Amino acid sequence: MSSNALQWLTLVVIIWLQSVNGTNTTFPAYSPQLKELLSMSQVKLNNLSFASDAGKLFGFFSGMGALYLPLWLVLLIGSTLGFVGYGLQYLFITHQISSLSYAHIFLLTVLAGNSICWINTVCYVVIIQIFPSDHQVSVGLTTSYQGISAKLYTVLVDALLFSPDKRAGTYLLLNSILPLVVCVMAAPFVRDVKAGTSKNMKAGFIVMFSIAIATGIYAVISSLGSLPSRLPPLGNVIGISVFLLAPLAIPIAEKIREVLLNGEIKKVYMEKNVGDDRVERIESGIEEGDDHRRENEVNVKEEIGVMSMLKRVDFWLYFFVYFSGATLGLVYSNNLGQIAESRGFSGTSSLVSLSSSFGFFGRLMPSLLDYFLSRTRYNLISRPAACIAALMAPMAGAFFLLLNTTSISLYISTAIIGVCTGAITSISVSTTTELFGPRNFSVNHNVVVANIPIGSFVFGYSAALIYHREGDGDGKCMGMQCYRNTFIFWGSVCLFGTFLALVLYARLRKFYSHRQINL
Repeated sequence: MSSNALQWLTLVVIIWLQSVNGTNTTFPAYSPQLKELLSMSQVKLNNLSFASDAGKLFGFFSGMGALYLPLWLVLLIGSTLGFVGYGLQYLFITHQISSLSYAHIFLLTVLAGNSICWINTVCYVVIIQIFPSDHQVSVGLTTSYQGISAKLYTVLVDALLFSPDKRAGTYLLLNSILPLVVCVMAAPFVRDVKAGTSKNMKAGFIVMFSIAIATGIYAVISSLGSLPSRLPPLGNVIGISVFLLAPLAIPIAEKIREVLLNGEIKKVYMEKNVGDDRVERIESGIEEGDDHRRENEVNVKEEIGVMSMLKRVDFWLYFFVYFSGATLGLVYSNNLGQIAESRGFSGTSSLVSLSSSFGFFGRLMPSLLDYFLSRTRYNLISRPAACIAALMAPMAGAFFLLLNTTSISLYISTAIIGVCTGAITSISVSTTTELFGPRNFSVNHNVVVANIPIGSFVFGYSAALIYHREGDGDGKCMGMQCYRNTFIFWGSVCLFGTFLALVLYARLRKFYSHRQINL
């Protein structure tokens, strides 16, 4: 297969990997049933949510693996960890094994959470290698599909489920099997990754973004109350499957185009003047101004190792900005099942699907904007910090809006938090690369996201304690008082994170202005 067609096909494969890799996002959909089946308190249930995120504390192992092991092996290691972690939990939930204690369940959840890091690392490394000039856009585009994982799994569970009391087991079964199957299929595509070029990519990216936007619109509409009632569960599965298969049209069209071109007489330009050189450059898909853009990207990147990174003030600002933004949003989504239950809201699955769908849009939008802005001479470095600050302000407002008792406020707040969390997560990938360089990205970014389990413990455990204190004797809490103080605390933390993001933006703007980069 030709270079361009293989590039696009590999990108499609990475999209499929990311679509099934967000297994931890399904936890709020089945956590209430899991709590009932295992007779756990809210504190113990929160500990399992923390355990899923705690796997990221060991994410640097996947980064080291990507440096010294074949990428296909790293991918299979990740999928195997998830298969074991979720698979044994499934066997326990379905009473096929009975010797697992709570500590065993906790460790298996950590193992399953760590599996996501291995698959993520492979996806990032492969995309950065095959799209060297457009890696920010392509990484953001593929990462956005992880935001649709909860929607995908919920649709599959609705189609496969015949008994409501088996919902938790069905989620665990899919979490264990589906990533393993997709990883085995994807392994040949990451086996021999070569650096790609950026020829004739503009049309492909435009089509890819159009498909992604259509996918997000379908996901949002099908998550609302009206459309699912009209479509049978199998219809939802077919719909989401069609949208996930649609990107295959790009590598197929690229292959057809190249076959047709190879059948024609190739024009050879012998002239050596500047004008003919420009013609050759345009025919090869390199537009004027691309060299300036690429040189800017290369010049501003500074390769920094993990130990040097930890000594920088900018890293710690960035670390706590992420901690009080994206991490806080993930903690909210992890607790969404209990939040909905405490407010007397029965449609937990649709709420989780809505959060997932808006998270998909949130992850996609920065990549879409970055693609078009990167064609200009607009600075790509200090802007992400300002974008994060702009996203965290409405996110803080959404937490305070949750103090309203109406269902519509729950929907609106969930959508806003989903969009903002997804966008910050997407922006952080390119921000880590731009701040600390792409060479050590696999290790550096895993260090950055290590704040997720820390935040999951701090924010989640405090929420669980408040829930337990306000609840009755059987461990359940019903009413707004269950999470009122939690929402106030989370909103205040998010506001403080907005201030830190502005400080980071100011520092980066000042630093790069000294390097004479046009802001």
